[in-house]
Amino acid sequence: MSLREMLFAARVGAIVLALASPLGAATDKSSQPIPCDDIDSIGKAKMSADGTITLQLRSLWPDPIAESELVFTPDDPQYEEIKHHLGGITPGESKQVPPWCGLNSEP
Repeated sequence: MSLREMLFAARVGAIVLALASPLGAATDKSSQPIPCDDIDSIGKAKMSADGTITLQLRSLWPDPIAESELVFTPDDPQYEEIKHHLGGITPGESKQVPPWCGLNSEP
């Protein structure tokens, strides 16, 4: 499963939980989702000395709060895609993770 597919599955799961809760039925304008293009970051990325990239991600409002940690070692098939999405990252560096907007978006 690709990272985009994992993030999509997590978001769908959060939406299902939101719809199942009594608060999920509220539809006032203050509960409308924020457009993806308006989001600067969905979490934090850090590269360790051995090149491992750890992503600490969080769900976006108004979905229920959910956090996840994903770890990508240099031999992971998605490693280069993650580095590219982050705009590059070096050992010891931490940076914000931009959202994946759309299915075929470029970072």
